[in-house]
Amino acid sequence: MPRAEFISTGFYVPERVVTNDELRQWWDTSDQWIRERTGIKQRYWVEPGKQGGSDLALEATRMALERADMDASELDCIIYATLSPDYFFPGSGVYLQRKLGVFGIPALDIRNQCTGFLYGLAVADAWIRTRQYRRILLVGAEVHSTGLDFGPAGRDLGVLFGDGAGVAILGPTDADDRGVLSTHLFADGRYAELLWCESDASARFPRISHQDLDEGRQYARMQGREVFKHAVARMMESVLAALGAHGLGPGDVDLLIAHQANLRINEVVQRQLDLRDDRVYNNIDRYGNTTAATIPIAIDECVQSGRLRRGTLLVLTAFGSGFTWGSALVRW
Repeated sequence: MPRAEFISTGFYVPERVVTNDELRQWWDTSDQWIRERTGIKQRYWVEPGKQGGSDLALEATRMALERADMDASELDCIIYATLSPDYFFPGSGVYLQRKLGVFGIPALDIRNQCTGFLYGLAVADAWIRTRQYRRILLVGAEVHSTGLDFGPAGRDLGVLFGDGAGVAILGPTDADDRGVLSTHLFADGRYAELLWCESDASARFPRISHQDLDEGRQYARMQGREVFKHAVARMMESVLAALGAHGLGPGDVDLLIAHQANLRINEVVQRQLDLRDDRVYNNIDRYGNTTAATIPIAIDECVQSGRLRRGTLLVLTAFGSGFTWGSALVRW
């Protein structure tokens, strides 16, 4: 039975760089305050109304196709992970398909927020293992900047987020020593309201009201301390689950790429796993939290810099709203 391997990767961020100092025009904050709490120095934002997530994904996909010497017509399927779709419906996958000009192939949209790329990787691997599809485009793309609360209540979340897209083209390999070895997915809906966006919502009538808008229910809200605590514990558990499934331990890890939500979370996970700095990769200082795009952006940077090369044992892990979390073990 084949398993999925990474054929090519790519990423794209908008041109506009937003520094921590620039955020002071909206919030009572400072570069020092943001760096100390999150590790973020800057992020990229779209020009409002000029780019959606599928536009960013298109540029990242073009990069991956060029590197693989492939044409878009060779893709069999699109899996598109995002929490910030271009429109409420249809999903962004079909808009990316239209821009690529590959009509007829399926487009699956995944709404697992920060864990979306890992959930998508699990689906892609399963489809490749069952030989349903051979060339799958897996996308993580987000535009957060057009949905931030620029009032005082939005500061703690607003400073975290950036816009961007990362993609991977996956295909089958029969090699025993490479590819996606396993994926491990989890969720616990008891904590759904600790990190959520309440409106608009089909569970309420009307879906959104003037009162909702006045009270800011259209913006994301988070109970930061609880999310931090759960993120550290769950990412640790998922990494150990992936390694344990193959009789491995932290000492066998060549590279750990964790979701880039907060550098302090990743630093705790790194210490608990006793991994040296050269065995982990973080880029949140430059991009902020791009949710479903964080892992594929980091993967592509590691590929281009040579930190990911044939034989590298890579562990991916993420945690996000839902709560959802997971991991994947990949032999590059």
